[in-house]
Amino acid sequence: MHPDPHYTPRSSQSKACHRKRPKKKKDEAKLFGTPYSECDSPFRLTNYTLDYLKDNWANEIDFVVWTGDNARHDNDRKLPRTPSEINDLNRAIASKMQSAFGSKGIPVVPSLGNNDVWQYLGSRSQQHHKQFRFVFQRGAYYAVEVIPDAVAVISLNTMYFYDSNKVVSGCTYTEPDDPGNLQIDWLEVQLQMYRDRGMQVWISGHVPPSPGNYFPECYVRYVELALRFQDTILGHLYGHMNVDHFFFLEAVDLEIFPDKNYGEVDTSSDKGLYESLLSEYGTLPKSPKMTDYAVVNVAPSVVPNPYLPAFRIYSYNVTDTGGRLSETAAKKPKKPSKRRPGHHRGDQGNKTVQCESEEYQNTWRCHLDQPWNSDPNAPSRMNQRWTPLGYAQYYIPELEKANKTHPPQFELEYLTYPPDGLHPKKEKNAERDFLYPVPVKLLPEPLRDPGVVKSKYAPYGMQDLTIPSWIRLARQLAEGKRQKLRKRFRKYMFLGGKEE
Repeated sequence: MHPDPHYTPRSSQSKACHRKRPKKKKDEAKLFGTPYSECDSPFRLTNYTLDYLKDNWANEIDFVVWTGDNARHDNDRKLPRTPSEINDLNRAIASKMQSAFGSKGIPVVPSLGNNDVWQYLGSRSQQHHKQFRFVFQRGAYYAVEVIPDAVAVISLNTMYFYDSNKVVSGCTYTEPDDPGNLQIDWLEVQLQMYRDRGMQVWISGHVPPSPGNYFPECYVRYVELALRFQDTILGHLYGHMNVDHFFFLEAVDLEIFPDKNYGEVDTSSDKGLYESLLSEYGTLPKSPKMTDYAVVNVAPSVVPNPYLPAFRIYSYNVTDTGGRLSETAAKKPKKPSKRRPGHHRGDQGNKTVQCESEEYQNTWRCHLDQPWNSDPNAPSRMNQRWTPLGYAQYYIPELEKANKTHPPQFELEYLTYPPDGLHPKKEKNAERDFLYPVPVKLLPEPLRDPGVVKSKYAPYGMQDLTIPSWIRLARQLAEGKRQKLRKRFRKYMFLGGKEE
């Protein structure tokens, strides 16, 4: 959210929207926030957003995943951030979250953002949390059962994995007490415990897991756990990037490629994130082995820096067995950074031989040999109870026009469901009707018609959010035959703006 207590309407964008009247009106800071700029959020915007969620969604939702960054960027040399300001901003947003959701008994699962601390964390966090104090105090990570005995959310402290953090060792194999290693050890125990209990888990954090964001050894350990517990993990939810996109964690990331320096990330390409993602999608095999993939979803931000305010509402299967969401999505599909995901392709070496060499023998790739828990019927692979079915994304398209008499308006930007899946019908011999994935009153007028089968709001037509569905969409985007789909995807990535 990046609320900025110093934000001043009509000040200059070039001064972080803090001071000085610009010569041109178009360079002025807007009342509710300045879209496509480098300015952070006025409290007027963050308060409006959380009040909107409280009034329109709090009675509809089960739990909230909150991916952090509750302090402004430290982007004004004349007005540097202080520890007390960061603390005050964290408290202010937490108070609003409590008012909007916690006071209604809705679990809220926050993660620590890189702007939520005075400096990046070392081995200990001095912060406290009344319910998870013991674990949280150790490292600012914890787990919450959002649906008791059924679904949990694990909130990770990605500052221990983030390669911009210079006070940690980056999960190196030879340093077992490195904070990143300790957190991964803890995560492994949590996943095994939830698996033993027959539960499903969402993993959440601030900085998404990619070779461009994480220390190489932290990334390898994360990927290995994501694939080893693929029958237990429903998905991976992250923020930080402010760009709406998805990418894959792949088994190939655990291999050794001797023609490449260990841990090296290729930054030679001048491709932006959009082009890099299409390239990545294009390398997916025609008949992928589903056990080799996990998907990471990165959501856009509330702060209009550099795009537009947005939030997502997910739905998931609450029935005892899976079922078709619609007939449209069931048809056989056609085959097909700022910080970039990036997967190495090429000739991999003989791992047995390579792991005997001095270069690789003390790396995690040579010590991760636990069998993977693979189940083709797991909720992340096949539509059944707890499977994520889709999401609806809302945004403010004309933020710059909002004023005191005409406040901003959240509108549906897009949704992943097929249009005819928005109005489920009672099936024969069904114990009850399927629930509506999005309340009809919160849909735009064209989607309120039960007979709608095609809409600009629903270009993906995804049956659900299982791994096969994401791979199918990625192939369609990479194939290039559906240019309208590509244009939509790019527009959604940057919420109508240009790639920064």
